[in-house]
Amino acid sequence: MDSQSELLKNISALKVEKRAVILAHYYQEPQIQDIADYIGDSLGLSQQAAKTDADMIVFAGVVFMAETAKLLNPTKLVVVPDINAGCSLADNCPADKFAEFVAAHPNHTVVTYVNCSAEVKALSDILCTSANAEKIINSIPKEQPILFAPDRHLGAYLIKKTGREMVLWPGSCIVHETFDLKALIKLKARYPEAQVIAHPECPAPLLDVADFIGSTTALLNYVKETNFAEYIVATEEGILHQMQKARPEKRYYPVPAQNGCACNQCPFMRLNSLEKLYQALLTGKPEVTVDPKIQARAALPIQRMLDISK
Repeated sequence: MDSQSELLKNISALKVEKRAVILAHYYQEPQIQDIADYIGDSLGLSQQAAKTDADMIVFAGVVFMAETAKLLNPTKLVVVPDINAGCSLADNCPADKFAEFVAAHPNHTVVTYVNCSAEVKALSDILCTSANAEKIINSIPKEQPILFAPDRHLGAYLIKKTGREMVLWPGSCIVHETFDLKALIKLKARYPEAQVIAHPECPAPLLDVADFIGSTTALLNYVKETNFAEYIVATEEGILHQMQKARPEKRYYPVPAQNGCACNQCPFMRLNSLEKLYQALLTGKPEVTVDPKIQARAALPIQRMLDISK
């Protein structure tokens, strides 16, 4: 491609030719967000994937998200820009180990965060996202014990919010896990009027100093709907692009990671690029498929989640 503008023009033309829809997560690079047909968090993207009538779903996110789209719309061709775009939560919750964990806790309702493989979804009773997790937990009878996986920080937050005891799988997101509490406190001291807003995948010490906690979409809506001038944002910094577009007059400060690394950018999400997105549209590859043997079992807990979330 001679230029980014030519690349964007060709992507737009291919979308029409292939009858494709581009779904992008908030954590994608700004150029991908701007070319997408729908931008959202895991819940919103799942809802869009379920109802689209496009022939091809190009999922600019990570592979578990594309698997979810395939589970919800199995007749569609689902592709991703980079098949290596994984997820630390999904990778650290292998299905065989999780099956042992579930078996060790019989009679528990298994609530699993959507950040997991299709195989783990198939072992679950109901899925949740950070946007609907509290609602999902509260929908389960109080006398029913719960097993929650794979994010222990989100699980601990839900225990505090709902008052429900839950058995937690010991997983975490490598991005939210590495946010530096000391750096957050320094930012707050430097910008004392700024609101601290945080994703519930953050460890408890960071959540304890937050003024608002919510899903990625909830954080964006908070910025849109409140009148503060400054925000300190404790989640993957890709969301700042949408915040700046929505309320450009405000100022946003991403919380840095420990040791000053760029770990507040998800390395898996950032594997995707405009060029890879173009190639996925052009070739219909890399395709994301789901083993037919687990298709129905994995789709059921997702559908239960969507039904409760209506």
